[in-house]
Amino acid sequence: MKAGIFFTGTGPILILTTFESFADSRLVEKLTAKGINKFIAYGVSEDDVKKKYGAKFDIVMGDLHQTDDLRVLDYDGHHVFNNFSLKELNGPIYYEEG
Repeated sequence: MKAGIFFTGTGPILILTTFESFADSRLVEKLTAKGINKFIAYGVSEDDVKKKYGAKFDIVMGDLHQTDDLRVLDYDGHHVFNNFSLKELNGPIYYEEG
């Protein structure tokens, strides 16, 4: 499982995914289907995410089935941005459609 903060046109979101890379074309395809066609993604430690989100993390993970490969853990951009230090971010990965 990978955790990442994706800076999008509407602000940052925190996602969990089973894809090995945030640049994986199948992940990009899923994000594009959700209207996200440009982003800057940074990896964050799954352990840190577990500590910061506690029960919410467990609920989302409990709802993540083997066939699922993408979950949005937090879409409150202000909360996501302030919940992580910039020093915790690994990356970046850039994607822009076209």
